[in-house]
Amino acid sequence: MTDYTPGDVVEVRIGDQLAYVQVTHNHPSYPPVVRAFGGLHEKRPEDLDALAAGPTHFVAMIPLGSALRHVGAEHELVARVQVPDEQKKFPTFRMPIRDKKGEIVYWWFWDGQGLSYDVELDDEQKALPLREVTSGARFLEMLSSEDA
Repeated sequence: MTDYTPGDVVEVRIGDQLAYVQVTHNHPSYPPVVRAFGGLHEKRPEDLDALAAGPTHFVAMIPLGSALRHVGAEHELVARVQVPDEQKKFPTFRMPIRDKKGEIVYWWFWDGQGLSYDVELDDEQKALPLREVTSGARFLEMLSSEDA
């Protein structure tokens, strides 16, 4: 079950500040894909279209509404905004494949449809989001972090 649809902008309260995220994709087998806008705000920006057109802080897979409710985070749908062109393609996620000792043997890359792999990550691949379902607590940490 999904709480939100692509284009939805959700305001998340973190202490005395507000963070903003946009649902970009729904996938039939995974939670929605969400992009976070950088920065925390004292009050809601007047132009949410401009905020959504700006840079992406991070991308994650998360059952947004239920995960935020689970950790007691206040959140609400505040706008429906066009997903920017550069975010319309389903993102590629990376996932480490480990041996019995826990060492990474190679990396899988998943684009929402198929898998590919590589033994070493280049700089572009290192920047890809991890293929994991993010918890509400971890999501709040990522929203609060400059380095997510």
